[in-house]
Amino acid sequence: MVATDDGYVVVNDGADDAARRRIFFLDKRCAVARTVSYPTRPRDTEDLAVGRDGTLWVADIGDNDRNRETIGLWRLAPGADRPVLHRMTYPDNAHDAEALLVDTTGRPLIITKGGSGTVVLYAPTTALKPGATTPLASVGKVVLPSTTTSNPFSFLGRGVVTGAASAPDGRRVVLRSYADAFEYDVSGGDVVGALTGGTPRITPLPDEPQGESITYSRDGRSLLTVSESADQPAGSRPTILRYPATAAPAGHPVESTTAAPPSAAAASPAAQAAGIDGGRVVSLAAGAGTLLALVAVAGLLWRRHTDRR
Repeated sequence: MVATDDGYVVVNDGADDAARRRIFFLDKRCAVARTVSYPTRPRDTEDLAVGRDGTLWVADIGDNDRNRETIGLWRLAPGADRPVLHRMTYPDNAHDAEALLVDTTGRPLIITKGGSGTVVLYAPTTALKPGATTPLASVGKVVLPSTTTSNPFSFLGRGVVTGAASAPDGRRVVLRSYADAFEYDVSGGDVVGALTGGTPRITPLPDEPQGESITYSRDGRSLLTVSESADQPAGSRPTILRYPATAAPAGHPVESTTAAPPSAAAASPAAQAAGIDGGRVVSLAAGAGTLLALVAVAGLLWRRHTDRR
């Protein structure tokens, strides 16, 4: 998910259903405003990022079984009606990944999912070209801080990265696990340096059902999250939650908020409404709720964690 001036953009995790193989543009009430189809079937779309020029990048990088020969990024230029596929290959072996960042120069960064609290950053070695396969190179590792935040997957959920986002001004980036958000300050546009050498500020995201998405609000003052709804009660709809972002870098103060910090008990007062309706939690509207990923099952989740240990 990414937030836009008009609402949100979301994609599915997986593509078993042809109707879900699209990029969905939602309005501020989370109703589907338009969709964009892929020219060919994506494998496992996991994250979204928006470049400074408005280009939308869809990360087709999921690989639960770690057997893909290539991964892909779909590039949707502003105003375009079809995304263009760019293929990439890892320098070592296949990795499962669920997080994407685009730095201030437009360079994409793939963050592996990990499994024991350490994840690897990969970046293209040359400019991406349609119809070509671009080699990736490892550009650093990130060790996630240890936390005790309650989540459905216990310690496993605290040691993986399931999403990432850049603040609108480019001065912060955030990684998320199933349990927490980790915000890093970016100096001089050096995202890799921030992630590999910085000390993050932690926002607990307690007990989200299966939190695999995060984005900044357009004003940079909030973190917005949404979970998959697999294994939830029938009729459950994914809900966008809002958490206060942590302090901005010096010189860019964030207005204070009266919201209480998230507790380990539930996503309640601190996880407030994302959207235009004040204190009301915003569920994805009819249609959009079923368009987000609903495909994971408990056994697969366990495998996705344990396979990486």
